[in-house]
Amino acid sequence: MALKATIFKAQLGIADIDRAYYGDHTVTLARHPSETDERMLVRLLAFALHAGDALEFGKGLSTDDEPDLWRRDLTGLIELWIDVGLPDEKRVRKACGRAAEVFVYSYGGRGADLWWNQNAGAFERLRNLTVIDLRYGSSPSLANLATRNMDLRVTVQERQIWVTDGAATVEVEAAMLTAPGRG
Repeated sequence: MALKATIFKAQLGIADIDRAYYGDHTVTLARHPSETDERMLVRLLAFALHAGDALEFGKGLSTDDEPDLWRRDLTGLIELWIDVGLPDEKRVRKACGRAAEVFVYSYGGRGADLWWNQNAGAFERLRNLTVIDLRYGSSPSLANLATRNMDLRVTVQERQIWVTDGAATVEVEAAMLTAPGRG
């Protein structure tokens, strides 16, 4: 018998001062049986950092041809592709060929550092790729906010990110490793 996804619901209030985006979203997340709370909350954070009307969750872990999040135009062309974790270089290259913009949110401390060191040269040649590393300590702290019914507020100001559930606040330290026009 196959394990089924666990459903999480989140009320997400976003105040992204850097993008002048303010909105409330009701989000349903299906956590794959192999996915951790940490990864799920990083996906939710990526949603908050790119929130808009057309942004939607892809099948992610269960499908190789879809990202964790994406935004498509009315014709189906992929405008934005977002992966979470440490995707292999071939997947990232393929995503860059399919989408106008690609973001990767890496996390995991030393493992993420090793992944970056192995792939930095190849990634820096991809002109539509942005890689952001959530520094060690940020993503495990986010995982502590995971409950089946979440009410979270995300504030972004001058590249500083705070996530709160009203009782606890997590400051997320994010480092941009590469971006279009850099390097």
